[in-house]
Amino acid sequence: MTLRLTDEETEQLRLTAEAENRSMQDVAREAIREYTSRHVARRAQALARIVTEDAALLDRLGSV
Repeated sequence: MTLRLTDEETEQLRLTAEAENRSMQDVAREAIREYTSRHVARRAQALARIVTEDAALLDRLGSV
């Protein structure tokens, strides 16, 4: 996989990695893990909200 970053993104990644004494790859991989974890959690919360808020409608649709 190739990740193409703008010059500004590359510089921010480099500065972050340098400040944390880590590799740019390690910082980028952690950012991806954090993003995908939050995304999965938000999706689960949205589905739970739909099931709760629309329970009566879902029941009616299920009995058709």
